Amino acid sequence: MYPFSGVRIFDYSMRLLPLLIILLLLGAGLQAQRAPDRIYRPGILSVKLCPAGRPIDYPILRLQSNDKLELMFDEQGTEVRNYFYTFELCNADWTPAALSYFDYVKGYSQVRIGTYRNSSLALTRYVHYSAVLPDRNCTPTKSGNYLLKVFLNSDTSQLAFTRRFLVLDDRIQLAVQVRQPFQQASFLSHHRLQVTLSGKGIDIRYPQQQVKVQVLQNLRWDNRLQLQQPTFVRQAVLEYNNEAEMLMPAMKEWRWLNLRSFRLLGDRVSFQRNTDSSFSVFVQEESPRPANRYVYYKDINGMYFFETIEAVNPFWNGEYARVHFRFRPPGGQPYRGKDLYIIGEMTGYGSLEGSRLRYDPSLGIYTTELFLKQGYYDYCYALRDSQDPSAPFDTEPTENNSWETENTYMVLAYYRDLGGRYDQLLGIYQAGSVQLRTLR
Repeated sequence: MYPFSGVRIFDYSMRLLPLLIILLLLGAGLQAQRAPDRIYRPGILSVKLCPAGRPIDYPILRLQSNDKLELMFDEQGTEVRNYFYTFELCNADWTPAALSYFDYVKGYSQVRIGTYRNSSLALTRYVHYSAVLPDRNCTPTKSGNYLLKVFLNSDTSQLAFTRRFLVLDDRIQLAVQVRQPFQQASFLSHHRLQVTLSGKGIDIRYPQQQVKVQVLQNLRWDNRLQLQQPTFVRQAVLEYNNEAEMLMPAMKEWRWLNLRSFRLLGDRVSFQRNTDSSFSVFVQEESPRPANRYVYYKDINGMYFFETIEAVNPFWNGEYARVHFRFRPPGGQPYRGKDLYIIGEMTGYGSLEGSRLRYDPSLGIYTTELFLKQGYYDYCYALRDSQDPSAPFDTEPTENNSWETENTYMVLAYYRDLGGRYDQLLGIYQAGSVQLRTLR
């Protein structure tokens, strides 16, 4: 009756196919942008990706080098599972690059994690997995932002977790200074950065479109500065020193927690409750820091590392404990319209379960519980708009800010060729604010 109906349906389907592909790509881009550094599978603990032998440094590989990264994580239970990993190249904003996998990786599309060990001497049963990256059978060939994806049974839909790392092709020179702001309102509380970029030998015809500069404070992505408009351009030299765009709250030194032992009371631990099957640690009750007092002490700027004071291996002999945090707000009253979080590497900067504290009206305090492995941890408290889970964290009401604070700043310089399909990472500069500091 309708001899050509099948042809028409096929024709309409073919017309809709490009639109569907675009929508899927946009959805994938939004997912990658929202959720790098996430744990998706229950039972995954203590994920760490770092340079080999340097647990508090950021994972960075240089092209054509012998640099290695260490990946380690635990999974509760005793069953050994088949975990694999792969890489995804992303743009400067962490959306997927418009390249096929084999355009930026030499070797296989996925690699099995074959090094694992069941825990021993610990009450908590877990399997410790580790890998050294890149594998000789899977190596990045282009610079840029990369997402490490770990998944089960060679099935990328069974995603366990993701972690960011960087691949550098060192061709751009960067110079950075930290100064006190001119504005009176931020003179004693913020850092003002100045960045100079030298791209000699690189074809930079349209700096606003081809060059992107990002500044990370203490290796945090959630509050990074994103710069595209240079203040001055002199041939291949770009300067970024607009005070309105280059201010960052200095915060204060990070709070710390010593969990190297669950048999002795560590720093800032008020008491412990240990049984034959578990450990519970109660951190001293905390409160907002005073605005007019600054005390310097050496911290690790929000990072953590595994360590014990007992003569055991911290990776597969290390114990876990339920760590209880208590925070008393001013007057014992909750923050209206705000949620209180613990942020730092140990909570994925607010992304892990338990990082958001809950207010107890009967006690007038916020409480939460984290399941942490023996080690040394830095963290701080921050507020976020309760109606907007993507809003930036605000640490001023809980930690306050002091110009004297020592922070680590990492500046990233991205470049895109005219007509290019991805952002290359061509420059990294990293140093502490004390080393970079100048007066006005």
